Amino acid sequence: MTGARTGYASYAERMTAAESPADPTAASRVARTVPEAAQGVLGRRYRALTLGIISVVSLIAFEASAVNTAMPVAAHALDGIELYAFAFSAYFTASLFAMTLSGEWCDRAGPLIPLFTGIAAFGTGLVVAGSAQRMWMFVAGRGVQGLGGGLVIVALYVVVGRAYPERLRPSVMAAFSAAWVLPVIVGPLVAGAVTEQLNWRWVFLSIPVLVLLPLAVMLPALRKLPADERTAGMDRRRILLALAVAAGAGLLQFAAQDIAWTALVPAAAGLALLAPSILRLLPRGTFRAARGLPSVVLLRGIAAGAFLGAESFIPLMLVTERGLSATMAGLSLTGGGLTWALGSYTQSRTRLEPYRERLMSLGMVLIAAAIALVSTALIDGVPAWAVAVSWIIGGYGMGLTISSGSVLLLKLSRPGEEGSNGASLQISDALGNITLVGVSGVLFVALGGGTTGADAHAPDAAAPPAAFTVVFLTMAAVALAGAYVTTRLKPQVAPAREESEGV
Repeated sequence: MTGARTGYASYAERMTAAESPADPTAASRVARTVPEAAQGVLGRRYRALTLGIISVVSLIAFEASAVNTAMPVAAHALDGIELYAFAFSAYFTASLFAMTLSGEWCDRAGPLIPLFTGIAAFGTGLVVAGSAQRMWMFVAGRGVQGLGGGLVIVALYVVVGRAYPERLRPSVMAAFSAAWVLPVIVGPLVAGAVTEQLNWRWVFLSIPVLVLLPLAVMLPALRKLPADERTAGMDRRRILLALAVAAGAGLLQFAAQDIAWTALVPAAAGLALLAPSILRLLPRGTFRAARGLPSVVLLRGIAAGAFLGAESFIPLMLVTERGLSATMAGLSLTGGGLTWALGSYTQSRTRLEPYRERLMSLGMVLIAAAIALVSTALIDGVPAWAVAVSWIIGGYGMGLTISSGSVLLLKLSRPGEEGSNGASLQISDALGNITLVGVSGVLFVALGGGTTGADAHAPDAAAPPAAFTVVFLTMAAVALAGAYVTTRLKPQVAPAREESEGV
């Protein structure tokens, strides 16, 4: 297990002391302390908490993949296709606000209440969506889910920072990644079967029941977490900034659904709210890659956005340019999910801890190479399966980078700041996805990709290969820029409190 070498060294030292007649009780102390010192994340002390965390993350992952499968059927059944996009954006907009709220709440009161409140809200949203009789009720339920999801994800980061010693955190982050693998693979299959054989509503209504067991397992361990000694209230300024960010993002997404010139009005209002608020919400120096924590936060957005910005167009490219079925195109990305978990496991090895920043540099180079290699599938002589091989490489790079970034964030956070810094990491992730997927879409349409028709296999449906090529090479260049950011992850001095205003 992780940290075993440290445990054995400690054991040898204590056994030497135990052999001394001057300390006859040393042997009994060794018997009590050595096993605990050498424990891993599944040792007796941490087992219940670890299994509870993995179960919660797995259920969230299952929900994400299953709901995406059932969503089209739900929209048709509720006669609400025109609000289909808002069922996704409502979740995202609400979660942006909830992430900051959770960070402040956790730093002031500990993670127990925010975590359970988030899980309750998440379950309530599922029930509202699953029992909705109108599409607007369904969208409202998704918004409540987003509030719960934002509270939960940040609270889990704080739990890891406070419940586990530093030597075990890489292993916990590896478990986070592994918890996504099986749900992402089986989620669509299970959701499809339930939707076809029973009803789409059961996809939403069954998950709240499943979350009760991991909650019961986690609760005793969570109650033992040290209480936060700070008594000051939450930072209302940060909460208002988060509200402005969520409102701005919501207006931009609303404007994106309408191609009329009048959509420029909500778009301008959204940008006016979003831009200055996000500059003040993230750590000072984030957008100029200041050393230490700001660069960790920036890298998260770059890595996630570049990867998703390319991944979003791979199935479309395989269907329209190489003639694959939608199922086969989707399966081409499956290997990336598996190697993501493998990369996360790799970074959790104790002997690699001194090289964490180098691992992240390697991860970003692998991501850039994988995205660039995907573009070669546009060449007739290159087999379509080359995309699957490329994404296996990219997934491994993401596992090295994303999990290591989470470990570094906790390492650079002072006690009591894990929540706000964890919220910044998640916000950067979300904004990176929105921004770079949006950039990919603009480039694709500008180069003629918007001509792709509804019938992807029709001769006139294929987009110009240049449209895909520019998207992939641009995202590869962004990933290479992330490789430069990894050279600025180490702070020049000991970690200090980051002021969250300005750049």
